[in-house]
Amino acid sequence: MVCHCYWHTNSLPMKHLYCWQVTGLYTPGRGEITSLDAGNIDDILSEFLPCLFVCRFSQMLHPIFEEASNIVREEFPDTTQAVFARVDCDQHSDIAQRYRISKYPTLKLFRNGMMMKREYRGQRSVTAIADFIRQQKVDPIKAIENLEEISTIDRSRRTIIGYFEKRDSDNYRTYEKVANILRDDCVFLAAFGEVSKPERFSADNIIYKPMGENAPDMVYMGSLTNFDLSYTWTQDKCVPLVREITFENGEELTEEGIPFLILFHQKDDTDSLEKFQQEVARQLISEKGSINFLHADCDKFRHPLLHIQKTPTDCPVIAIDSFRHMYVFPEFSDFAVPGKLRQFVLDLHSGKLHREFHHGPDPTDSTPEQEENREVASNPPESSFQKLAPSETRYTILRDRDEL
Repeated sequence: MVCHCYWHTNSLPMKHLYCWQVTGLYTPGRGEITSLDAGNIDDILSEFLPCLFVCRFSQMLHPIFEEASNIVREEFPDTTQAVFARVDCDQHSDIAQRYRISKYPTLKLFRNGMMMKREYRGQRSVTAIADFIRQQKVDPIKAIENLEEISTIDRSRRTIIGYFEKRDSDNYRTYEKVANILRDDCVFLAAFGEVSKPERFSADNIIYKPMGENAPDMVYMGSLTNFDLSYTWTQDKCVPLVREITFENGEELTEEGIPFLILFHQKDDTDSLEKFQQEVARQLISEKGSINFLHADCDKFRHPLLHIQKTPTDCPVIAIDSFRHMYVFPEFSDFAVPGKLRQFVLDLHSGKLHREFHHGPDPTDSTPEQEENREVASNPPESSFQKLAPSETRYTILRDRDEL
């Protein structure tokens, strides 16, 4: 089931959201337009899987999406049907604001009513969009035919394994729903019937196999039919607290809109990365959601290092990018000192880092002699990762959300 939506502007000052919903449950005639508003959008997004929001001028995307949706309909004639839906965003600007649409074109992916962090960023072409939908139609769960397969799984990836008595069950349907949402973050496997029996003990169960040959398995202890519990547990296991930033995902991380705490390290320096992950989990777990914890390859990200007057030979280096300025953690060797890394982040939130870069140490942090001889500090380096945000040559950037 697929829903494609895009924002439309024409010569009039009205913006619309057009949506193709591909589903076996709803089969209106070709060309029928369904209006979406605050009253029905939740029901539609939760019913149709997956869904794409696409923002762009209709002259370009309207014929492309129409042809792509026709291709999808031809390939899945028994289970899909294309539908357009439209939102007048002058009247329903809350919808655009709710889904953080700040540029044209934008293609946002939804599953089971949840907006995925990863947008569609491929080509705006019939072939590319149709291929993307084909990928979304692929079952994310691989069936296990023999338990011996477990010993050969790739331990460099995070893996979730479900053991079920039967496929046609509420337990498996919940597992399937979670797997569809987190398909890009974990490998999902499932065994059924006699194959799964040795691992089921008294009932169905789900386990997580972390990365690493010697890492112990973790067992899900909650209700297998409770989607919220299952999703929260699986997300916690599949989405690492410290993520790697690359040129491929930099734009989407930037669009999350929260500052970066970054460890720059050599690719083979796994020791520094492991210690950084441990300290982030120990000191900063309460800050999750207010700052992104990331690590970056020193050689690939030489340019941001130059902004803070560092080179790959200086790595490992810890820095904050606030999207205005970059701030370097003073002494890398101190990051494991209890509370040091946390205070660095708190000083960002309080404005202390910015203030001290402009005016030197706060009076409470300096001696009378330092206060007497204090010079105004130079400006901190400008943000480097902000440059990974959407390009104005590729998108129409909305300067003010009220425009929507």
